[in-house]
Amino acid sequence: MHFIPEALDDYVVSHSENEPELLQELTRETYQKILQPRMLSGHYQGRILSMISKIAHPKHILEIGTYTGYSALCLAEGMQSDGQLHTIDINEELFDFQRSYFDKSPYGKQIIQHLGDALEIIPKMNIMFDLVFIDADKDNYPAYFNIIMDKLNTKGIILSDNVLWSGKVIEPLNEDDYSTKALLEYNKLLKLDQRIETIVLPIRDGLTISRKK
Repeated sequence: MHFIPEALDDYVVSHSENEPELLQELTRETYQKILQPRMLSGHYQGRILSMISKIAHPKHILEIGTYTGYSALCLAEGMQSDGQLHTIDINEELFDFQRSYFDKSPYGKQIIQHLGDALEIIPKMNIMFDLVFIDADKDNYPAYFNIIMDKLNTKGIILSDNVLWSGKVIEPLNEDDYSTKALLEYNKLLKLDQRIETIVLPIRDGLTISRKK
């Protein structure tokens, strides 16, 4: 989704950091072999994730929703040398695909995959996180936020993807559209929760940055 004219969007991308070769390879193979390749963060948003991670320089990163591993590799670029990135996905068919690219990167030994329901896995983690990226099933975004907050360090950052949901957040709500309903609830939750400060960026499908006070 483009919020500015496509020609201007192309200019923005061409004057931003180049996409690393490994991620170009991952993109090509995802489009060749995997269903719903549009779920990739992609070049521009991936460089944004990388930049935010490099600025935050987190020791522990949590990602909810791995897909083929693109965003995890972007976030890992800013991770401390002794840090870890924990990524959770429910699709076991993508597990080996993800691992193959993680192991091709410099961060393979630092990226830990979890297979299953994030709402069951996260409460069992004895880790405090500095950076969290939410990019999974939209219906559970409010639930993810509620279990993450107790595991987020002060000044920790939550990045939330797809918060504009192709513009559906400002359209008349279909009562059967549970994903849009959940995102409307989630966006309001981030705005009103006094424990965090939040800004919505109109990047691709919407990316929210929330910082714990």
